[in-house]
Amino acid sequence: MRIDNLVRHPDFIRYLKHGSKQEGVEIPGPASDDVWLSCRLVPYGMDQKLLLVRDISEHMKIARARRDFAANASHELRTPLTVIAGYLDAMAEDEALPSPWHGPVADMQEQAGRMQRLVQDLLQLATLESATSCSRENTVDIAAILLNAQRNALALPDRPKQVDLVLESDAGILGEESELQSVVANLVSNAVRYTPPDGTITISWRTDNKGGHLQVEDTGIGVLPDEIPRLTERFYRTDSGRVRQQGGTGLGLAIVKHALIRHDARLEINSEIGIGSRFTCHFPPDRVARG
Repeated sequence: MRIDNLVRHPDFIRYLKHGSKQEGVEIPGPASDDVWLSCRLVPYGMDQKLLLVRDISEHMKIARARRDFAANASHELRTPLTVIAGYLDAMAEDEALPSPWHGPVADMQEQAGRMQRLVQDLLQLATLESATSCSRENTVDIAAILLNAQRNALALPDRPKQVDLVLESDAGILGEESELQSVVANLVSNAVRYTPPDGTITISWRTDNKGGHLQVEDTGIGVLPDEIPRLTERFYRTDSGRVRQQGGTGLGLAIVKHALIRHDARLEINSEIGIGSRFTCHFPPDRVARG
């Protein structure tokens, strides 16, 4: 029996066609949704491939429990944080508030806002991690998203002096607009946060026969080579990033990574201390909607 008749999951079928370009694929078992399988194709002899299948059900259960905990804890925190922020706003607007309290209330408002952003990012990450490959029914105007990101960056008071946009293609991406907006917003926000006032950020979009390539490059402080593989971990901060941290939640690149996985894409990171960083999102050809 042909393997694509036995296992008909869309992600698996797609992997069979483009397996050499992916490390592997994780799918529910054909006989039961409680079983999860990790499938990987490797070269095997002349014009042959060997399919390795591993049961990862226990690993998936642990990952699901972790995601559920993060999502439930975030939901429980959201309501009390909203109440606290509301009272702090009322206190800040009260003309009768004693002047010695103006500074502490402003500080509390800032920290409450940071906690709300953290909860929001945790909820978004939990949603992305638990979702499978997203639909190809919608064509997203990636050029419009990048243009909006450039405008938002230029409106920030503490931005680098130059934020350039280079559009070499009018192609779109087949996927979810809100998730792609989040990818771009997080990458640009990162670049703004770690690029000095006299620096430059370049946002670009191009396509070729290998797919679509969305890139955010900066002339910022850079990252050490051995820290690059860990940048997409939750809450991970480099030493230089920890010193210069300016209100980020530490979840931005983790959100980028999982949103890209949902679009069958991958994130490539190149960086050099004192020179800058380049974050490139590579989308496969079947995710590119030609203009």
